[in-house]
Amino acid sequence: MSVIEQTNAYTMPTYGRNQIVIDKGNSATCYDENCKKYIDFSSGIGVTSMGYCNNLWADAVCEQVKKLQHTSNLFYHEPQAKLAEKLCSMSGYEKLFFANSGAEANECAIKLARKYSFDKYGKNRNTIITLVNSFHGRTLATLSATGQDVFHNYFFPFVEGFKYVKANDIADLHANLNNTVCAIMIEYIQGEGGVMALDAEFVAEIRKICDEQDILMIADEVQTGIGRTGKLFAGEYYHCKADITTTAKGLGGGLPIGVCLANQKCADVLNAGSHGSTFGGNPVICAGAVKVLEILEQDGVLESIQEKSKYLREKLSALDEVQEVSGIGLMVGIQLKSKKAPDILKACLENGLLVLTAKDRIRLLPPLTISMQELEEGLAILCKCIKQIF
Repeated sequence: MSVIEQTNAYTMPTYGRNQIVIDKGNSATCYDENCKKYIDFSSGIGVTSMGYCNNLWADAVCEQVKKLQHTSNLFYHEPQAKLAEKLCSMSGYEKLFFANSGAEANECAIKLARKYSFDKYGKNRNTIITLVNSFHGRTLATLSATGQDVFHNYFFPFVEGFKYVKANDIADLHANLNNTVCAIMIEYIQGEGGVMALDAEFVAEIRKICDEQDILMIADEVQTGIGRTGKLFAGEYYHCKADITTTAKGLGGGLPIGVCLANQKCADVLNAGSHGSTFGGNPVICAGAVKVLEILEQDGVLESIQEKSKYLREKLSALDEVQEVSGIGLMVGIQLKSKKAPDILKACLENGLLVLTAKDRIRLLPPLTISMQELEEGLAILCKCIKQIF
C-alpha cells in the first residue's frame, strides 16, 4: 500500500490534497518520495518560516527534547519563561497565553475580550465585530467569527455574538456599533480572503473607536506575524498597536504553537481556571520558537525579507498576464487577467514549484530565509507557468 493509499484509507477526507508525498527538505527546497525536487513558495501555509530543517532551529529542538519533552502548566520550565519574556520584550506587550494553533490563540482572544467587558460592564456587552472576507479558524467560535458565508454551514448552531462589517467601509463599521460591542477583530492582511491589505484610514478609525468607547481591538496576526511582512508584526506598517494580538504559524518554525498577547489594559483579565491548555507552552516547541525569534533579531534579517519582497513583486508585476500583486512583504497575492489560479498551481507542481491559492488569486508564502538562488529559481518556474498557454 502506498503512502497516499494508506493515508486515504485511515484518515478522514478533510483535505483536498495534491498527489505528492513530501519526503525531505532543506531551506526552501524539498523532495518527494521519488526524489523529484520542488522549490517551496508555500512554507506549509506560512509555518516553516525558517525553511525546512534550519540547523539552528533543529539543534535547539533536539537538545530540548533530550532534556524535557513535556510537563504540565501546573509547573514552570525555562523554555516557556524565556520565550514569554522574549516575545513580550520584542512586541511591547505585557503578558501572553500559550496555545497550540492560530485558532486556539483566537479563541483565547475572544474569551479575553468578553471577560474584560463582563468584568467592567456586565454580561450583555459581548458582541465582537469582525470583517467580511475574514478567516479566524475552524473551531466553532472562530468559524463563527469568520466573515465568510461559505464557512457558516453544517455545524449549527454557530456561536452567537458576532457581527460582520465590510472591510475598509467606515460607514458600515459605525452602523454596526452599539452598546453591546466589546471588541473589533481584524486581520491587517486578509490571507484566506485573497491576500488583501486593509486601508490605513480604516485601521486608524478602528483604533480611535476602541479608545473612545473602551472596546478592545484584536489583531489576528496568525499569518502576518513573526516577520512575514518584513516587520515583527504587520501592525507596525499601520503605526497601530492592538490591545490583543494573536500569532502562530511561523513562530513555531514547523511545530504547533499559538500565542495570545495582551497589553497592560487586559493582561490580568484571565485568572486561574478561566482558561488553559494541556500542551500550550510545551518546552520543545518553546525552545524552537526562541530560536526563530533569535534568527529574526539578527542584523539585516527583516530588511532582507523586505528586499526579497521588492524583487519578487517587481518581477511579477512586469508580467502582462498579472493584473495586481497584493499583500505586504513575503505574503503575496497574484491576481491574473484571464488565467485561473488553480491551473497555475497545477502547472507549478508539474514543473517543481509549490504555491497556494486564496480565492481567485495565487498566494505565495515562501520561507523568510529563502536564498536568492532559490527565490530566482522558483520565480522562473512561476513566470514560465503564468506565461504558458493552456
